[in-house]
Amino acid sequence: MPFVTTPDGVEIFYKDWGPHDAPAIAFHHGWPLSADDWDTQMLFFLAKGFRVVAHDRRGHGRSAQVWDGHTMDHYAADAAAVMRHLDLRGAVHVGHSTGGGEVARYVARFGEPDGRVAKAVLVSAVPPLMLRTESNPGGLPIEVFDGFRKAVADNRAQAFRDVAAGPFYGFNRPGAATQEGVVQNWWRQGMMGSAKAHYDGIAAFSETDQTEDLRAIGVPTLVLHGEDDQIVPIDASARRSIGFLRHGTLKTYPGLPHGMLTTHPDTLNADILAFIQA
Repeated sequence: MPFVTTPDGVEIFYKDWGPHDAPAIAFHHGWPLSADDWDTQMLFFLAKGFRVVAHDRRGHGRSAQVWDGHTMDHYAADAAAVMRHLDLRGAVHVGHSTGGGEVARYVARFGEPDGRVAKAVLVSAVPPLMLRTESNPGGLPIEVFDGFRKAVADNRAQAFRDVAAGPFYGFNRPGAATQEGVVQNWWRQGMMGSAKAHYDGIAAFSETDQTEDLRAIGVPTLVLHGEDDQIVPIDASARRSIGFLRHGTLKTYPGLPHGMLTTHPDTLNADILAFIQA
């Protein structure tokens, strides 16, 4: 299987599909999942003639289950190691949830300075800051994230089942039809990874202030967010992010959940394709 070894010795698994001379799209997954969460998008864009790449974040999926480095800085540096190894240039970087934070930091600190990024897409993404602070009163209280930490430490398997069957995909809404295969696939991806990575990753996605990352991004950036996102509140994320981006476009979706890339792939794929081709 293809792996890249980062400068600090961590083996990162990646997928690389399509002709190497085709325009490239790099996908960055959310917590606590893996590159597999992008399979629907990767197959769609592969069929459209793109080269598609996705990696498992350290401690997630098939990447090494190291005990340390579960921070946004390391996530971005690991992504940079993959992109440099593959020598991707002029790529579009697409990130979901925590992966959106990874994209923002990667583009700001590595991608644009290296000349490797053409555009960025942030889907249901965590920037600029999820945690409620004096300067970010619309964020979520620390007790919410402490609850996530307790759930992971006490019974990760049950916690992951509850998140997937409930708020992540909006299956807890009245009249919603639960897609059991989707729930099981989310649980499968989560349980492949390390409990330590997942526990530490909660602080990474909730307490990392990415305001300056957003301000530093100069490439065109599309921000997509569901208006019924129960995981990353739209007002504290997408609607604030767009104010910091120099070349940002915001599109929101009434009634769609946090995991809309899985529940509504045709809609998301079409909008991302239109942005890439514009």
